[in-house]
Amino acid sequence: MANNKTMKRLFFLLMTLLPIGAMAQTAGKDFVKGADVGFLTGQEQRGVVFHDRQGRERECLELLKNDYQMSAIRMRVWVNPRGGSCDKNELLAMAKRAKALGMDLMVDFHYSDSWADPAKQPIPKAWLGHSFEEMKRDLRAHTIDVLSLLKENGISPRWVQVGNETTNGMLWSVKTNERGWELKDSLGRTTITHSMGHIKTEPEQYAGFIRTGYDAVKEVFPDAIVIVHLDRGHQQSLYDHNLDTILKYGGKFDMVGMSLYPYWAMEGHPELKADDIITDCMANIRHVSQKYHCDVMIVETGYEVDEQHPEVMEEGRRQLTRVVREAQTETDGHCRGIFYWEPQCLPGGYKLGAFDHNAAPTVIMEAFVENR
Repeated sequence: MANNKTMKRLFFLLMTLLPIGAMAQTAGKDFVKGADVGFLTGQEQRGVVFHDRQGRERECLELLKNDYQMSAIRMRVWVNPRGGSCDKNELLAMAKRAKALGMDLMVDFHYSDSWADPAKQPIPKAWLGHSFEEMKRDLRAHTIDVLSLLKENGISPRWVQVGNETTNGMLWSVKTNERGWELKDSLGRTTITHSMGHIKTEPEQYAGFIRTGYDAVKEVFPDAIVIVHLDRGHQQSLYDHNLDTILKYGGKFDMVGMSLYPYWAMEGHPELKADDIITDCMANIRHVSQKYHCDVMIVETGYEVDEQHPEVMEEGRRQLTRVVREAQTETDGHCRGIFYWEPQCLPGGYKLGAFDHNAAPTVIMEAFVENR
């Protein structure tokens, strides 16, 4: 016993003598680098074959892990998606592949039959017309069903998001086109058709859904880290309002997830600069962690691929290198990782993937290994 006490005293003395940088490096050993790969199954079904930068054929997850230090994947899951894309079975199949590689899993519940984001949080078709209490039961049952499937197959997610970019609440629908995208009028406004948990009009119900999701996750996986995910990580006031609302009405969370997209933040706002957005995001991570006594993770980020203009991708690499570095050194140890959203996307559709037309990594991906 005396020896143990002596060792503890020596340990704490050593920690006080270490420079701050060394302590930060010690705290940052569990910093996670990961990728959202929700499109990967569909890409493979269409015959996409991935390559490394030397042109050799590679399995995508293995490439991300072994060449770019990505130790985790993130997968979205929808309620009753058309065609089965992003359903619980697709989640399970990808989770098994990740587990075989020793990668951790983040489950991203959209609580919708399709995309849920700040502009819309479409109520699943099967839940329409239900009361608040009924919809909480729907949300709980869906959460437990998906997570139980993982558990039955020996998979334990490390993190679970209860909602995707719930900046304006969850479970509220807007008018959409035939592709499911929101219809906007000449002033850029949308029309809400059904709402059960919009943060402006039903803040208590929004918090109630967050709490229901939290409790459901803990029922299946008590040790899973439950995340509330908002967009625009550089806007502190947005986080104060949303998280204060959740806590005011009894919601709970273990960690806050942020989206950080300088490209989208600057679109239509020429007064904004990428470096200022990154600086503000790091400041917000410190603020959120201190105010809410929790860790933070950048669960989505992305930078433009333009093969005709290599300087654009070099700038993306520079920005991402800065984000990866400062997330570890400028957040008092409270940023626990970064996930790139769909890095394996090819040019021609989504702008902010990180692979080229040969399905090989661009220079952007080097940011993940420049901060070794």
